[in-house]
Amino acid sequence: MEKIKVFQIGCGKMSVYTMRYVFEKGAQIVGAVDINPNVIGKDIGDIIGNEKKNVVIEPVDNLASYLQRTKPDIAIVATMSLLNDVKDVLRTCASLGINAITTCEEAFFASNSNPKVWKELDVLAKANKCTITGCGYQDIFWGNLISILSGTTHKIVKIKGSSSYNVEDYGIALARAHGAGLTLEDFDKEIASADRMSKEERQNIIESGNFAPSYMWNTVGWLADKLHLHITSMNQECVPKTNDVDLESSTLGINIKAGDATGMSAVVTAETEEGITIEAECIGKVYAPDEVDKNEWTIIGEPETTIVVSQPSTVELTCADVVNRIPDVINADPGFVPTSQMPEPTYRLKNLNEYLN
Repeated sequence: MEKIKVFQIGCGKMSVYTMRYVFEKGAQIVGAVDINPNVIGKDIGDIIGNEKKNVVIEPVDNLASYLQRTKPDIAIVATMSLLNDVKDVLRTCASLGINAITTCEEAFFASNSNPKVWKELDVLAKANKCTITGCGYQDIFWGNLISILSGTTHKIVKIKGSSSYNVEDYGIALARAHGAGLTLEDFDKEIASADRMSKEERQNIIESGNFAPSYMWNTVGWLADKLHLHITSMNQECVPKTNDVDLESSTLGINIKAGDATGMSAVVTAETEEGITIEAECIGKVYAPDEVDKNEWTIIGEPETTIVVSQPSTVELTCADVVNRIPDVINADPGFVPTSQMPEPTYRLKNLNEYLN
């Protein structure tokens, strides 16, 4: 059986791992694109710290022709965090019948935050018999881990989660999306103010395709879908995080002054027809030297269970999930399909192509 052919879209911090993991799982990278002039023209081997792979990174402007020339089985899209920012790339893949898997956090369950674009891409992917999905760290640590724990619970009253991560690890787009570097006044104006609206106003913005969800908005939708719960209401509140002393951000290339926003905490709360509340918080910020990632979830009910993952390697875990999911995406029904409707993620001991149907 032939190796799975993978195309890398976005050659920043995440691609260092996704591309290496692809090779080490017995697949191959057949092409790569980026917008950064500092990496365009480089061999991907230089990006992953390996020998030359005879694959040169090209400008993203050439994406369609490059995809047609290389004919990949799947594209990994590791660029931006919001669906509106990756929709053109996903549209290009879907129009050519090429499967796509993306680290875009909103794509994890895009139908509850941008149904307009989600539906367009779903229809296009179905028409061209390919699959789009979003996954990564949240697929396991905010999703499947929680749904599996629920299987050991007799009665659930509430699911409560919190996860923190260093925005420095993910690139400039994510850091800006979290308000890192903004004054508190600008944070309130650009980010927090969006949450001060009625349910009807938010729904209108969602349907227009202009809603900016926190990552937990999509995660809560994913969990409800996985657990067959029916959401009746959802609320989101974003508040800035600050530090007592200045912090240097290498990703943003600035010094964040004490008292300014280093990032934000976003809390999403959902009520369901079944009487189960889901409350999930994500804390994304530029870390002080003594801060580390943490993931903690509690299932409140009979019995009550708490699981804590201390210092998870969030970037590497994200990239490993993306690569391990490749056979699931290729095997899936066509459309824009969330991983809540795919098999639980699993370790790939053999080459990826050996898991294809």
